[in-house]
Amino acid sequence: MAAVSTMDAATEKLVSSIDAVNLELIEEMTTNVDAVQERVLSEILGRNGDCEYLVKCGLSSAADRAAFRGKVPMVTYEDLEPYIRRIADGDRSPILTGAAHPVSEFFTSSGTSGGERKLIPSVEDEMDRRYLLEGLFIAVMNQYVSGLDKGKGLYFLFVSSETTTPGGLPARTVTTSYYKSHQFKNHAYQKNTSPIAAILCADKFQSMYAQMLCGLCQRNQVLRVGALFATGLVGAIRFLQHNWEQLAADIDAGVLLSTRVTDPSVREAVAGVLRGPDPELAKFIRTECSKGDWAGIIPRIWPNTKYLGVIVTGSMAQYVPTLNYYSGGGLPMVSDIYGASEGDFGINLRPLSSSEVVSYTFMPNMAYFEFLPVDAADDQLELVELACVETGREYELVVTSYTGMCRYRVGDVLRITGFHNAAPQFQYVRRRNVVLSVGSDKTEEAELQRAVERASSLLHHPYGSAISRGSSVGQYKVPRCVAAPPFIELLDSRAISSHFSPALPHWAPVSTST
Repeated sequence: MAAVSTMDAATEKLVSSIDAVNLELIEEMTTNVDAVQERVLSEILGRNGDCEYLVKCGLSSAADRAAFRGKVPMVTYEDLEPYIRRIADGDRSPILTGAAHPVSEFFTSSGTSGGERKLIPSVEDEMDRRYLLEGLFIAVMNQYVSGLDKGKGLYFLFVSSETTTPGGLPARTVTTSYYKSHQFKNHAYQKNTSPIAAILCADKFQSMYAQMLCGLCQRNQVLRVGALFATGLVGAIRFLQHNWEQLAADIDAGVLLSTRVTDPSVREAVAGVLRGPDPELAKFIRTECSKGDWAGIIPRIWPNTKYLGVIVTGSMAQYVPTLNYYSGGGLPMVSDIYGASEGDFGINLRPLSSSEVVSYTFMPNMAYFEFLPVDAADDQLELVELACVETGREYELVVTSYTGMCRYRVGDVLRITGFHNAAPQFQYVRRRNVVLSVGSDKTEEAELQRAVERASSLLHHPYGSAISRGSSVGQYKVPRCVAAPPFIELLDSRAISSHFSPALPHWAPVSTST
């Protein structure tokens, strides 16, 4: 079995030099926040000032910050959608971006946090900015965990289906665009066990199977395990639970026996990793996975893992207990970058912090940031600049990006937790207008998560659960109706009042007459 690889001295020195430059850049930007923001806005107006939207607002490429803040309104996606639709339909005039920086593709939002999927315009050099932010975070991470450049990362990464707009522009998720970019393919020092062909395979089963198989074959070289979000890593471990026998058979034979992996490029890439029978590894996997005990499975299979690289903030916090179970509770969970389809905006400067206290730090070079105070009265909706936010207050993020979104309400509500030098640090609170409402009582996402955790503790002994009575975790489905006495007792014990109506329920079809 191959051991963790070592780097030659020249390469190690290069990595250290790159990290030093990036760390210095972080300090410079976070110290001179307002000056950097003024420069960024000047650059954005300089390249997009001749676009139709800004001209209609009465601006030009020579406009300054005061003119911009005085003339350009704060907008939502619905306000910009007519412009975006024209671009998507093939209008190549400078509508939202300047003539020298036309929209080259659209990033599609997931639609899971705010409703309908959106088309977010992007330009040719946008991926360079996102790649820069990733490099900054890697430099930070190397300060906290040593030796990461001497091994590999097992990251479960997937592309989504993409479409073409009527005007011929690609429409896809930002991650799909990134994984297909030359920046990702030529990444200098973040090695992955997954072949590019496996990541780019659109068939989810084939992609997952190939990535898991390659990760198992290189188990002793793996120093970090992760996925984009916590759900991705949870799904990967559950995939292993269901497919370990076939995976072990392939490793035992030294060839890809699975008939469900049919993509020629994936099969070729996996063949380059298998390189002959490995009965010892196959036996190990069968032994570990056949126990039926999945507690601590990650360090058991990948013993050199130093941390889990997953986003566990916001709605992903609910998966922390599951990941603690799979990791044996001893591996930190690192949430690296705060971003969205509209852009990547901040990094976690204290990556080993526990999930409940993770804060991100705004990088002022990524966009021009303004903030709408959540607690402001309707007649006092003046936007606050990045350098002027206050610790403890909550704001909705408003962004002006290089990609043509001007004073755009992203929809995220953030709480300022402090500062790194002069750069605000923040925690994600919730999406705007996404709260549980009972009467006039508003319940935020974090409060709902805590309530669910308290309620779930009541389902432990003596009440038991679906799981403790013999069901498989992988087969669990949320019950629509409960009949077991312990559950009835639990629900009845928490009832505040009961009401009975003697009237019979009545239903009649709605008239469809025209």
